[in-house]
Amino acid sequence: MHLEEFAQGHSPLHRLDPRVKVLAGLPPIAAAALASGLRAPAVALLAGVGAALLGRLDARKLGVRLLAANVFILTLWVFLPFSHPGEAVFSLGPLAASREGLLYALSITLKANAAVLLTIALFGTSESLALAHALVHLRAPRKLVYLFFFFSRYLELVHEEYGRLRNAMRIRCFRPRTGAHTYRSYAYLVGMLLVRSAERARRLYGAMLLRGFRGHFPVIDHFHLHGRDLALGGLLLGLALVVALL
Repeated sequence: MHLEEFAQGHSPLHRLDPRVKVLAGLPPIAAAALASGLRAPAVALLAGVGAALLGRLDARKLGVRLLAANVFILTLWVFLPFSHPGEAVFSLGPLAASREGLLYALSITLKANAAVLLTIALFGTSESLALAHALVHLRAPRKLVYLFFFFSRYLELVHEEYGRLRNAMRIRCFRPRTGAHTYRSYAYLVGMLLVRSAERARRLYGAMLLRGFRGHFPVIDHFHLHGRDLALGGLLLGLALVVALL
C-alpha cells in the first residue's frame, strides 16, 4: 500500500500550489459526489479523466485504484436495479430490474469514478507533508493536521509490517481455514502487529525529537503562489460551478 505513488512527477498538477489544491480541489469533488441524474456525473467524470491526463498519472497504477473502487460499486449493480421501484426492464426469475434502478446505479458509478479520479489527480500528486504544510498555512487545527499527516505517512509502514508477518506465516505452511487454529493465528497476527507498531512509534518519536519537533514541525521551505496556480484554481472552481448547475 503506497499512498504517494503518484506524488513524483513534473506535470502542471505536480507543480500546483498545495494550498490552491486544498481550496479549489475540494469543491469539484464535493459537486461530483452530490450530483444527481446522469449529465452532471458524466461531466464530472470527463473532468476527472482530463485531470488524470493533465497530471500524467501512470495508467496501470490508476487502473488498479479504479478497479478496487469499482469492486465495491459492482455490488450496487447487483442489488439496486432489483430493489429500486420503477418501470421493469427485464426479469430474473421472480425479480424484476427497473429502469430507474439501472440509471441510479449508473449515476453512482459515474460519480464515484469521477470523485476517485479527481482526488487522485489533485491530491495524490502532492506528498502528504506538502498537503499538511498547506493545511497549516490555511489555519486548519494543528492536531487534526498532524493526525492526517501521521495517518497518511505511516499507514504504509504498518501495511508493510503486516505483509512481513503474513509471509512469515505462509513460510511456516499456514493455510487459513475455518477453525480455532486459524482464528488464534490471526489474533496473534493482530497482537504482534500492535506490538511492533508501538515499538516503531517510539523510534519515530525519538527521531522526530532529534529533528526539532516541539509540538510542531519546523518548516524550512515555503510555498510561492504563481499566476498558473490562480488560473488552475479558477478552472477547478468553475468546474465545480458547472457540475453544480447541471
